[in-house]
Amino acid sequence: MSRFLILQLRPETEASDDEFEAILRKGGLAEEDVHRLCLDREDLPPDLDPRDYAGVIVGGGPGCVSDPPENKSPVEARIEAACLSLMPAITRHDVSYLGCCYGIGILAHHLGAEVGKARYGEPVGAVPCRVTEDGARDPLLDGLPECFDAFVGHKEAVQSLAPGLVHLLEGAACPFQMIRHGANVYATQFHPEADAAGFETRIRIYRHRGYFAPEEAEGLIGMCREAEVIWPERILSNFVQRFR
Repeated sequence: MSRFLILQLRPETEASDDEFEAILRKGGLAEEDVHRLCLDREDLPPDLDPRDYAGVIVGGGPGCVSDPPENKSPVEARIEAACLSLMPAITRHDVSYLGCCYGIGILAHHLGAEVGKARYGEPVGAVPCRVTEDGARDPLLDGLPECFDAFVGHKEAVQSLAPGLVHLLEGAACPFQMIRHGANVYATQFHPEADAAGFETRIRIYRHRGYFAPEEAEGLIGMCREAEVIWPERILSNFVQRFR
């Protein structure tokens, strides 16, 4: 079996490690099943070809594709450039890809869709996602209910779909919660690997990064503990099972 390539974009080691462990656990993967690259401190190998992998999974991160170049730190700029450098091959050859949160911005931006902060940003929380007509026919949503909650927290979002993108999941505040390009290239605005414990960790780590007022952190942690977010991980599991 070919390994999955996991690209991580979080400069905070604790957040990155927690996300990595969640992807393995929820995807039914062992460490030997994946090639992990932490792009905040590792360069892409010059000969890396995404077609050599069973699939590519891109995690979340604090950067925003829509930020002006002068507002991006050198680390954020390097992470973004590395991710975007792989997208031509991924979309041209329909390489299996699952971009989570930051990954939906990368995919949409590459395809010419508008990604920005004018509309559809969502504060940290559990939000309902509803399966669209196209989503009901998609194998990654097999076994999921028509409506389920997922954890979100993002400053930017896809503002409109580019030609060729298929809308699979919709939300009230942010319409484009899951999209597909071709047959195998997917992205979600929410975090399919995230559970309450994982989101608590991120709330603590990112409490001063502008996602929410710092004094709201404890209330948000309480929200996570009360939320019933159980279905999004099925998307990650379905992705792994389909392409492994």
